[in-house]
Amino acid sequence: MSGETQGALPVRWGPRAQPLEPLAVVGVGYVARALARRVLLEDDARLSSWNGVAGRGVLVLLGAVESLPWVDGVTYLGREVSAPSLLLPCALAPEVLVSVLERALLSRVEVGGTPWAVLPSGPWLLSVASARPVHRATLAAWLADEEGGAS
Repeated sequence: MSGETQGALPVRWGPRAQPLEPLAVVGVGYVARALARRVLLEDDARLSSWNGVAGRGVLVLLGAVESLPWVDGVTYLGREVSAPSLLLPCALAPEVLVSVLERALLSRVEVGGTPWAVLPSGPWLLSVASARPVHRATLAAWLADEEGGAS
């Protein structure tokens, strides 16, 4: 996935006092594969209501809060007004100001546009700017490739 970076994020995370409204759902590793299998059960109209981006071991879907699918282990991402370039975990907050985190993270990246999905447990920082409407054949091919290379 272009725009993907890995490495330790420079902050600690704790419970968020007020959860963010979900704008995206992300799965990593086996959770990404489970999310893809769950999404493939949906009809084509539902699939086309989501935009998605995927890379090796990660799947991100963006869409309306009421439409986002659930599987055990996914992380829902939302946006804070003070950090509009980031999609942050809905249930976790960084122990620094999100505007400071946004500036620090964006200074580390060389490619990819905004928004950036921040996954503190990955640790991942990845651009979801290239998200496109989800197509069954594309998602099925990604899943087949992931399952073929999974351990």
